[in-house]
Amino acid sequence: MWTWFRTPARLVPTAFLLVILLGTALLRLPISQAGSGETSVLQALFTATSAVAVTGLVVVDTAKHWSLFGEAVIFALFQIGGVGIMTSSTLLVLMVSRKLSLTQQIMVTTESRGIVMGDVKAVLTLAIGVMLTVELLVASVMVPHFLGRGLGLPAALWQAMFNASAAFTNAGFSIYPGGMASFIHDPWLLIAIMVAVLIGGLGLPVYYDLRHLHGSQHKLSLHSKLTLITTGALFALSFVLTAGFEWSNPQTLGLLPLQERLVNAAYHGFMARSCGMNTLDMTAMTEESLLLTYGMMLIGGGSASTAGGIKVSTLAILVLAVWHEVRGNQDLTAFGRKVSAIVQREALSVLVLAVGMLFAGIMALRILSDLPLRQVVFEAISAFANVGLSMNATALFPPAAQVVLICLMFIGRVGTITVAVALALRYRRASYHYPEERPIVG
Repeated sequence: MWTWFRTPARLVPTAFLLVILLGTALLRLPISQAGSGETSVLQALFTATSAVAVTGLVVVDTAKHWSLFGEAVIFALFQIGGVGIMTSSTLLVLMVSRKLSLTQQIMVTTESRGIVMGDVKAVLTLAIGVMLTVELLVASVMVPHFLGRGLGLPAALWQAMFNASAAFTNAGFSIYPGGMASFIHDPWLLIAIMVAVLIGGLGLPVYYDLRHLHGSQHKLSLHSKLTLITTGALFALSFVLTAGFEWSNPQTLGLLPLQERLVNAAYHGFMARSCGMNTLDMTAMTEESLLLTYGMMLIGGGSASTAGGIKVSTLAILVLAVWHEVRGNQDLTAFGRKVSAIVQREALSVLVLAVGMLFAGIMALRILSDLPLRQVVFEAISAFANVGLSMNATALFPPAAQVVLICLMFIGRVGTITVAVALALRYRRASYHYPEERPIVG
């Protein structure tokens, strides 16, 4: 039995599954409910999966259905999911034995690829430190905004901490009645959330690089450069296109003052990448904006981050591969470094598997429900990419279709990690080579 857990590719989904089942059991307790009704097993399982997978899709109103205890359970689940099950388990190993074995180091580097094994302990400390620092700072900015809406100090503190944590972990949950749509006219609060989402979506390797960036002793790795540049480019592209597509739409940005139009257009770009704390009504957006949102959701955030999707570094590698192929270059290079052919194949594998899984999920949802295709596609991508944006259709799916969404959220959260580790562990040098032949492409 224990040999099953020694394989990182098996340990990751198993650990996430155990936490989801524990969360489901806790959310089923009567103390977790705000009213006198009963939470079904499917409702509890869906919410627990959404929290651990830091997605944010819901089948019940988070602000109305759950009690303070239930909200605290959800809070704990997306905190655990955000940091990563492997990180948490390795911290326990550190506390008990004060040393890491090679196997345990591999388990941690599953979510922090690019960091040398000897630095694992420092990385774990850094991850917790960044999380707590950002969440506390953003929560302190949020408190006055909640106090200004008539909440008492304890309630304002809880709302601020919950929403700040949901933003940093890219979980997308909100326990404020009406969600973040209630703050569409509050640009400073939206900016604070954007900062939390941005930092949460960069990833451990980038934090590590930036922390050690001083003098000429340490330079940014290729991974960090690709992540930072691609992230900035995607946010700029999303902001410009969202503003252009929605500028005159009276149901989204059209009736807002200039400053609020700009902030909410930028805010949607951040939310579309991995966090579902939206202010704009997704059902009222133009088809062009929805198509843009599809792509941004699928891309997601940085590797080893709280964000979902195929990851920006995967996109960067694929774009570079196409660019160098068009130019006729034999090697794929960036910033004076050659990118390994193995990494290129891994990036392609992640993309193909993601598209294949999404196609299967969309087909299953379409068969099991009678909702319009645009809503089915949107909800499927949001679930798989762990984004949490919704066209108000999640609760309208029949139970069987909600189970499909649960599977998409789970696979989307652990799938890329599992695939990446499985590919890395299976890599071996061949002792011989076959004759080369070039099939016709295109």
